[in-house]
Amino acid sequence: MSWIEHHPDGSLVTVWAVPRASRTEIVGLHDDALRVRLAVPPEAGKANRELETILKTTSGAAAVELVSGATSRRKTLVLRGVDPADARRLLDGGGA
Repeated sequence: MSWIEHHPDGSLVTVWAVPRASRTEIVGLHDDALRVRLAVPPEAGKANRELETILKTTSGAAAVELVSGATSRRKTLVLRGVDPADARRLLDGGGA
């Protein structure tokens, strides 16, 4: 299983979120997920909103929607309007 797959609306991305980090950043891969550090706590949806923001900004997606894992570190999100090849290049520099 790949961390990024085709979705009818764009790309489906699997993320491993690390809340309460020193800064918000995409740091590469963690097993079969994109590892993202978030400089906010996982309370009241703050980490999920921060994750959606960094993915939207970095990928240029029209919208980002959390589809599973709202209370888990492992999350699945849809990047609307972004082809999987472009999302892979933008989010992980073309890696795995």
